[in-house]
Amino acid sequence: MSQHTKTWVQNIPITLDEAWAFFSMPDNLSKITPPEMMFRITNGIGGQPIQEGMIITYTLYPFMMIPVNWATEITRVSKPESFDDRQLQGPYEKWRHRHLFREITGGVEMTDIVEYRLPMGAFGELIESLIVGRRLDEVFGYRRRRIGEILGRME
Repeated sequence: MSQHTKTWVQNIPITLDEAWAFFSMPDNLSKITPPEMMFRITNGIGGQPIQEGMIITYTLYPFMMIPVNWATEITRVSKPESFDDRQLQGPYEKWRHRHLFREITGGVEMTDIVEYRLPMGAFGELIESLIVGRRLDEVFGYRRRRIGEILGRME
């Protein structure tokens, strides 16, 4: 049961405060999640910015129209530089997602770091190598494109 780490970096032509305003609102997750995943927040946190201890529950269909109920907790907030969430309930044995924001010339560098481990031992590792790792890259690739459409692209 190996732990896997994936990192994605994107530069966005907005201020640090604008980046924080967008990414700290859970409602915006649906705007940057592939539509075929039918992402939907299921608890009543609409319109509220993240805060430490906040629980976000949602349903999505990450693969082959199989619904997944997921709950994450915001474990750390350092406005406007970073926040972390971890899975409380869902498909992973472990899931931690770090969101980092750093001012750069002309905008913000946004870094997503996901650390995860699948259940089911060797079978989980096989599923990770065949499906999960690639699907995560697809989802974050989609996010990159949508963020560029919504917030702009750096030249």
